[in-house]
Amino acid sequence: MSQAKGDRRERELVNALDEAGFAVMRAPASGSATERELPDVLAGDGEQFYAVEAKSSSGDPIYLTGEEVEALIYFSQNFGAKPRIGVRFDREDWYFFHPGDLYVTDGGNYRVKKETAIADGTDFAEFVGESEKVTLAEVGDDAEDGPDEDVLRVLNAVEQGVMDVEEAAEILE
Repeated sequence: MSQAKGDRRERELVNALDEAGFAVMRAPASGSATERELPDVLAGDGEQFYAVEAKSSSGDPIYLTGEEVEALIYFSQNFGAKPRIGVRFDREDWYFFHPGDLYVTDGGNYRVKKETAIADGTDFAEFVGESEKVTLAEVGDDAEDGPDEDVLRVLNAVEQGVMDVEEAAEILE
């Protein structure tokens, strides 16, 4: 990924956090531009404070060096912020991870795959407190009479590949 694209993605994240009500600043001197290890973005809303290392990719897995992650954790502890890795793949939203939740390679680097980000990451709306992720299992636990059998049949048909998602959405409307 080009430096210009990375800068553009960081500015995009800063603007989105600003629109969500966070006080936010980008550290354009982060990375190799300074000897001090700074996160890409600092953001806070009066209750939550984050130091974010932002990475983006066109679709390949995103890698971070062990040093990048260690520097983020060190800065966050000294600053009093929560360390987060923000990842964005083309045509996807931002997803956020605590460094401890990332996959560590044999070489001591960190990796985030696109499918992992979508399945396990905290999406932007949840990150800024606009929504909360709920799993299908949790929805089933909340149901007093159990899950709707018709809905389960449609979901099973999608899972088995018998029905596509658009068709299922029409039936469930």
